[in-house]
Amino acid sequence: MSKVLIVDDDVTFCLMLETFLQKKGFEVQQSFSYADAIKKIKAFVPDIILTDLRLPDHDGLEVMHFALRESSGVPVILMTGYADIRTAVQAMKLGAFDYVAKPVNPDEIIVTINRALSQAKTPGNAAQGPGTEMFFVEGTSPAAQKISDYVRLVAPTGMSVLIMGESGTGKEFVARKIHQMSTRSDKPFVAIDCGALPRDLAGSEFFGHLKGSFTGAFADKPGQFEAANGGTIFLDEIGNLGYDIQVQLLRAIQERKVRRIGSTSEIPIDVRIITATNDDLKKSVVSGEFREDLYHRINEFAIQVSPLRDRHEDLVIFTGHFLDQANRELGRNVDGFSAGVIDVFSRYSWPGNFRELKNIIKRAVLLSTGDIININTLPEEIIKEAEINDTPVIKTDSSAVSIGMNLKETAHRSERELILSTLEKVRFNKSKAAKILNIDRKTLYNKMKQFGIPLQ
Repeated sequence: MSKVLIVDDDVTFCLMLETFLQKKGFEVQQSFSYADAIKKIKAFVPDIILTDLRLPDHDGLEVMHFALRESSGVPVILMTGYADIRTAVQAMKLGAFDYVAKPVNPDEIIVTINRALSQAKTPGNAAQGPGTEMFFVEGTSPAAQKISDYVRLVAPTGMSVLIMGESGTGKEFVARKIHQMSTRSDKPFVAIDCGALPRDLAGSEFFGHLKGSFTGAFADKPGQFEAANGGTIFLDEIGNLGYDIQVQLLRAIQERKVRRIGSTSEIPIDVRIITATNDDLKKSVVSGEFREDLYHRINEFAIQVSPLRDRHEDLVIFTGHFLDQANRELGRNVDGFSAGVIDVFSRYSWPGNFRELKNIIKRAVLLSTGDIININTLPEEIIKEAEINDTPVIKTDSSAVSIGMNLKETAHRSERELILSTLEKVRFNKSKAAKILNIDRKTLYNKMKQFGIPLQ
């Protein structure tokens, strides 16, 4: 059980975050001041520290400095309601693992904590920690089937893959599926969000640095390319990289070597490159914002991920899946949706795609007082847009809704088909199937029993 120390003078916030993290399987302690935090770091010996930037007696940077001196290797995540990029750059230069703005999104903080713990214990290892749910339901639409076919085709190769699509369409999920179905599946999968990476820290994040190579470099740090050695590195929103880091990235890909900032020696690397973007990189190449030679290096094979509005058959499947997920996370037992909600969903254009659908359903589950999600739990802007659209943006089988179709059952059928098809492909080798599905063998056996799939 990983230990988390929360340092914040907001008692209510501390209590809420502590309760959430405890439910996710962490051991948690709180400190409301710098002085108490110093004592807890020595006595509690946390695996990770979450500290507010502003404390009554000092600030979070002082907590971080002490932790780096006294507990080398313990990642520190800074939290603040006064977020600005200058402070973020300073904090990360001084050794912070990451920087999050309040109000803290629980799902995002869990992902950040697990990423920090994985890299602290085994650099670059993307192993899942408490609270990480990687299982995802695949759609049945022609667009979804095309993506699945492409993934199965390109995964066993060593080709670089460029995944294109709007924000929230599941590009990282596609990247992880490629990794899981590749010959590198037992090696690290390291994901980097290039859009959230400060430009003056990108070189250090990618390639690492030596102690003293720049102000705030208190210790040697391996880069993410080293961490991913033997496995896959996923560069999300690669179009946001500055031109100078593009040059360094191209050199690393071509020569299969990296050089830490401040070092004169090169380190051989063996990584597969998967990238993603919601930009039109061809236009960026024409405008001179993205290097053409780098574009061709990362685009040996391209996959276009369709938006939700173009995947008619998938709306009900994902709606049921996200309902199940929200019920588990919030401890609720909502059974389904009213016909009015389904009608609104079908008329809405979903600019945020699956991520937006997931968040809206989670909000609706939280607000629901009965067994069914009603239209009054939906955000007003969604209802207004649905009223403007005379015809459905996404066509659904309204007759199925009117006779009380259980959306959870639909999601379960899709899950059963996915498990069964995976088992058939690996000739019912349970270990291989569990690996491809990214679940453990016990979970696979339980699901096989649940869905009536013969154990053989």
